[in-house]
Amino acid sequence: MSIARNDLYSIGLDERDRLNKELGGGFPPGSIVLIEGDYGAGKSAMSQRFSYGLCEEDHSVTLLSTELTVGSFLEQMHSLNYGMVNHLLDEQILFLHADIGESKNSFTDTGSDDEDDRMDLLKRLMEAEVMWDSDVVIIDTFDAILRNDPTFEALVRQNEERQAALEIISFFRDVIADGKVIVLTVDPTTLDEEALGPFRSIADVFLELEMVEVGNDVRRQISVLRFAGMGEQVGDTIGYSVRSGTGIVIESRSVA
Repeated sequence: MSIARNDLYSIGLDERDRLNKELGGGFPPGSIVLIEGDYGAGKSAMSQRFSYGLCEEDHSVTLLSTELTVGSFLEQMHSLNYGMVNHLLDEQILFLHADIGESKNSFTDTGSDDEDDRMDLLKRLMEAEVMWDSDVVIIDTFDAILRNDPTFEALVRQNEERQAALEIISFFRDVIADGKVIVLTVDPTTLDEEALGPFRSIADVFLELEMVEVGNDVRRQISVLRFAGMGEQVGDTIGYSVRSGTGIVIESRSVA
């Protein structure tokens, strides 16, 4: 589905939850979206919600997961009542699993048995042309790819990870030049500031998923740290929960 540059990629489900409205009507075309959260903060659930809502709005999506296989992805989506099977069959979503611990990487599997093929993950990611054809490309979790890429690891040892990050960002900017959106989820506890800082700086949309103790309860919230090109007012803090059989549920909203 084509989209004008001044339109937004709606994440849909307006009758089911208020997330699209809370985020100003969707993602601006030609943007990089960074979603940070510690382990268990809900990054994968949010990625799945975005994927389903975008497909329901007739946008094409690529979802690359470092954790889920296609089977576990469909099970997870079913548990959240996000019916993704038809979207997969209609090729509206391309789901890819990155086997970051094996000698070959499924999202660009060339069939080579060369042991040196062990993981030039970032290079192979960039060369996987088919995954960048979609309107929105979601990588969950991007830090796992960075941490398991031997070239990036070597640069970290040489204290040159910032330069490596800038090269990746240059590639991303080329991808979004024609209006696509790239969504990256990251666990900030796994990367140092030199590696993560450049991605924070260039993100057009920067969301932080947090788990906050309120009395005896632990509540989830989205802190909107940046949202360039937003349509309507975006809440500074959006409370939410993840419920089996329901999916993402917006609990509260406060605007500072």
